[in-house]
Amino acid sequence: MTQQQRGYWRDSDGSPVAVSQAHIVWTRAAYPALVDVARRYHAVITHAELAEAVQQASGVRTSINQRHWIGKVLALVAREAHRRGDPPLTALVVHAGDGMVGAAYQDVLAVAGQPPIPDEMDREQHAAAARLACYRHFGADLPADGGIPALAPRLKSAATRKSAATGKSAATAAPAPRPPAICPTCFLELPATRVCDSCGATIAP
Repeated sequence: MTQQQRGYWRDSDGSPVAVSQAHIVWTRAAYPALVDVARRYHAVITHAELAEAVQQASGVRTSINQRHWIGKVLALVAREAHRRGDPPLTALVVHAGDGMVGAAYQDVLAVAGQPPIPDEMDREQHAAAARLACYRHFGADLPADGGIPALAPRLKSAATRKSAATGKSAATAAPAPRPPAICPTCFLELPATRVCDSCGATIAP
């Protein structure tokens, strides 16, 4: 039997690995890989890049396209980050094509007890704020002002091109929606009062 036929196997000896076990092993490898990304201000990683990184780090490989399993790994990472009290590391993972976190980001909201965000750009703004929380939490080299939330580079470029196509300059284009305020302790979106319902922390406007 070839490696391609096995589906999931160990690089060391070619022995088969159960799907559920592969997901667990990859989740353990994904966590430190994402922490490394979080240590670089405004850095992101694509799904395909993370998929290759976890296979290399763990020694467990698959012939199955990452589109069919990386979402499960990200969901497990989101749960582990919440359990540890870390900000949502999966906000750092974006699609190569458009630079968006996409609908899978709803897992981050679900584990935090927040409702889904149906509007995709509102969701991307939320993810941008979550990424900033990651950079701050994991010790990225931040600007003196503490840094700002930012869309992933590819998405930001697409938004700039769209503004240019509609004839709006950077000066006349409508400003981007302000990213939601995130509690620095609980990593939950703050209500309009900017006082965390969970821990009572207050964020200045």
